[in-house]
Amino acid sequence: MSSQQWGRVDDDGTVYVRVPDGERAVGQYPEGTPEEALRFFTERYDALAFEVELLEKRIQSGVLSPEEAAASVRTVQTQVTEANAVGDLAALTARLEALGPVIETQREARKAERAQRSAESRASKERIVAEAEKLAEGSDWRNGANRMRELLDEWKALPRIDRSSDDALWRRFSTARTAYTRRRKAHFAEQHEKRDAARVIKERLAAEAEELASSTEWGPTAGRYRDLMRQWKAAGPAPRDVDDALWKRFRGAQDAFFGARDAAAAEQDQEFAANAEVKERLLEEAEALVPVTDLEAAKRTFRDIAERWDAAGKVPRDRMKELEGRIRKVEQEIRGVEDEQWRRSDPEKSARADDMVSKLEAAIAQVEADLDKARAAGNERKVKELEDNLASRQMFLETAKRASADFSG
Repeated sequence: MSSQQWGRVDDDGTVYVRVPDGERAVGQYPEGTPEEALRFFTERYDALAFEVELLEKRIQSGVLSPEEAAASVRTVQTQVTEANAVGDLAALTARLEALGPVIETQREARKAERAQRSAESRASKERIVAEAEKLAEGSDWRNGANRMRELLDEWKALPRIDRSSDDALWRRFSTARTAYTRRRKAHFAEQHEKRDAARVIKERLAAEAEELASSTEWGPTAGRYRDLMRQWKAAGPAPRDVDDALWKRFRGAQDAFFGARDAAAAEQDQEFAANAEVKERLLEEAEALVPVTDLEAAKRTFRDIAERWDAAGKVPRDRMKELEGRIRKVEQEIRGVEDEQWRRSDPEKSARADDMVSKLEAAIAQVEADLDKARAAGNERKVKELEDNLASRQMFLETAKRASADFSG
C-alpha cells in the first residue's frame, strides 16, 4: 500500500497518520514536497517495523526471559503508540499484542523447567547430604577428605531450592563435614602421638642393635636380635622421614652380626669337615652290627663306637642331622632287640605262664576223669558236655604252653 493510504500532508506542511479512530498529526515538513514529507515519515515507520520484527524473532527464539520479553514489548508498544511515523501502526500494535500468548507459554515452560530443576537439585542435595553423613561415620581418612571436597563442589554447582529446605539440607551437610573433619584431625593427632612414641622405641632398638653387632656370643645374641625384631614390629611405624633411616641402622647392625656369625660358622664347618669323615667311618662299623645276631657283643661294640663318636667332636651343621640320625637308628635297633629279649625272659611273666599251664593240666586231668565215669555210666548228654569242655581246655593249654616257651627263651 502506498504512503498516501496511511497519511496525508496539508497545505502548511503538517503530516498526519491515519489511525483506527481517525488521524493525528505526526509533524511538519515545510521545506519539501508532500511526497518528500510522506517519505520521511514512512521511513520512520519502516525503522519501527524493523524493530518490531527483530523483537518478534528474539522472543520466539527464547533468548529473552519472559520478564525481559514483556518489558521489551511494553517499551515498543509505547513507541508505536506515540510514534511520529506514517504507516500501519495498528498492525504493529497487533503484532506486539500477539506476542503476549507466546510470552505466557514461555513463562509456563520456564516455570515447569524451574520446578524440574528444583526437584533435581533437591534430589542431588539429599544424595550429597546422605553420602556426607555416611562418610562422617566412617574412617576413610584419606579418600574421605577428597570425597568431601568433591561433594562441596557439587553442592556449589547446584541451584538453590526453596529457602527453608535448602537451609535445612545445608545444615545437615555442614554438620557432617564438621564431624568428619574433627574425627579426622583427632585420628591423625593420635597417629602422630603413636608415631612419635614408635620413634623413641625404634631409636632405642637401633642403638641396642648397633651395640650387639660386634658380639661373638652367637646363640644368645641371635636370640636377642629375634626379641628386638619382635619389639620393632610391635612398635608400629615412626614418622616417615625417620622410619626408613632407623630401619637402615637396625638392619645394618643385624646384617653385620649375622654376617660375622655365618662367616665364623663357615670357618668352623671347614674345621669340622675332618670330624665328619671320622664319624662316617664309625657309622660303617655301627651299621655292620645290624641285624643283631649276638646282642651282648653288639652292645659292647656299640659302646666303644659311641665313645669314639663323642671323641671325634663336632661336624658341619649341614651334616649333623644326617649323621646323628644314622647312629641313632643303629642304637634303636640294638635297644629294640634287647627290649624284646627282656620281654620274652621276664621272670614274673614266665612264672604266670607256667602257673597257667599247671592249672590247665590239672583241670584237664579232672575233666578226663569225669569223662571216663560218664562213659562208664552211659550218660551221653554228660559225655557230650565234658568232651566240649575238654576240647576247649586243651586249646587254651596249647596257647599257654607256647607263651611259656616264649618267656623261657
